[in-house]
Amino acid sequence: MSLTRRDFARTTAITGAGVALAGSVGALASAPGALASAETETTGQESAARHGGVGYGPLVPDPDGILALPAGFSYKILTYAGRTKLESGEFTPAEHDGTATFPGPRGTTLLVNNHEMDGPRDEQEYPVPLIDGLVYDPAAPGGCTVVEVRRDGRVAEWVGIAGTANNCAGGSTPWGTWLTCEENSDRAGENGMTKDHGYVFEVDPCDRRANRDPKPLKFFGRYDHEAVVIDPKRGHAYLTEDADEPNGLFYRWTPPKGFEYGHGKLRTLADDAGVLQAPKCYNSGGHFVDDLSRATKVGTVYGVDWVDVPDRDARTVSVREQFGEGEITRARKLEGMWWGDGGAYIVSSYAREESPVQHDGQVWFYDPKRRTLTLKVLLGVNPDPAKDGAFDGPDNITVSPYGGLVIAEDGDGIQHLFGATDSGRTYPIARNDLNIGTEEEPEYSEFTGVTFSPDGRTLYANIQEPGILLAITGPWKRQKR
Repeated sequence: MSLTRRDFARTTAITGAGVALAGSVGALASAPGALASAETETTGQESAARHGGVGYGPLVPDPDGILALPAGFSYKILTYAGRTKLESGEFTPAEHDGTATFPGPRGTTLLVNNHEMDGPRDEQEYPVPLIDGLVYDPAAPGGCTVVEVRRDGRVAEWVGIAGTANNCAGGSTPWGTWLTCEENSDRAGENGMTKDHGYVFEVDPCDRRANRDPKPLKFFGRYDHEAVVIDPKRGHAYLTEDADEPNGLFYRWTPPKGFEYGHGKLRTLADDAGVLQAPKCYNSGGHFVDDLSRATKVGTVYGVDWVDVPDRDARTVSVREQFGEGEITRARKLEGMWWGDGGAYIVSSYAREESPVQHDGQVWFYDPKRRTLTLKVLLGVNPDPAKDGAFDGPDNITVSPYGGLVIAEDGDGIQHLFGATDSGRTYPIARNDLNIGTEEEPEYSEFTGVTFSPDGRTLYANIQEPGILLAITGPWKRQKR
């Protein structure tokens, strides 16, 4: 049943518009219905002090020049591109990206780690090794590795899938597998590729045999995929597209009637199974919204209708270009997603000249029951990215077992992992101190793959370049609201 403009206007008339934000650091909120604080232009340390000790205190510079953490916290390097090795003897691949954790056998923790590499394979120093039986396209350098962390601290790593391109955020499934997403839509013959790309693949961290003969899940569409989550109650899959000219889309896939999820079940579906749709949003006045960047107040609520994608495999025209003006709602840099609180948290990393309104980050919450998108996070344009304390460019995201959100920064200048409480108070968790530039012109890679261990004791995250997987431990605590 479609959500009509009149119905939406009536149900949202009493919700209010939220709090306007501006300046270098917008405030954040994470729980459905929560409104963010309007305080802006504070550093992470100033924010913690101002909000009664929220967070874990100021970050302490790392003498080893890798990761600054609050006092009492420590980190361990699990994998390092070009230094640590896989079980098969090759070096750990580079460009770590999306990651999730799974409980493994005998008390182990399993992580699936995406490697975001594209272009000709021979241009990559440390591509994902082409392990027999696990290769989709031998010309592509990307893929996933599985990392096993044992109870005694030892680490093992092996290939989950190879021969894919630009494996970006991805997402875990309720049945314990990983969906890896190609943020690349090269056709066979482009950039040396021998097969079409732009698909989602499933990787099972617990069953190596299940990963043999990789099959693209074409029913999810062919485009520059970023992330995917599964609604465990209703069965829908939600997917993000990181693209512009025109801006990308947020998608919903509805499985065929009677389909039951489970290990290996997605492989059984036809390429055109289910229905892939794009959103069409309305504001509280019932007016169409063309781009999510138009929301300038935290708490803004949009109603969502869903419009069928004409050609999900984009045989002649990219999916996002198959819609005319006024047919769907777009957003710039649609990045990470995480399922929590009964819905999907969705990141729009930034918006510039491609968008109606500029910003340095949004996080939306899609409520499938109400069929609404609510703006939970809004970061104003950061005037000085080189100054520590200002957060911009949210990317990968996770829901914290200690309340609120933890967000990986992929902005300009200094890069952080930062947290946000339910009431909108922000605080730093880590800072990347690894300078991959020069002393005169420092450069710091983005954080990726932020995720907690199944028991909540360890926060895992990646420094994408050169490719480092880190395990962070310390005196975690539930944050004040």
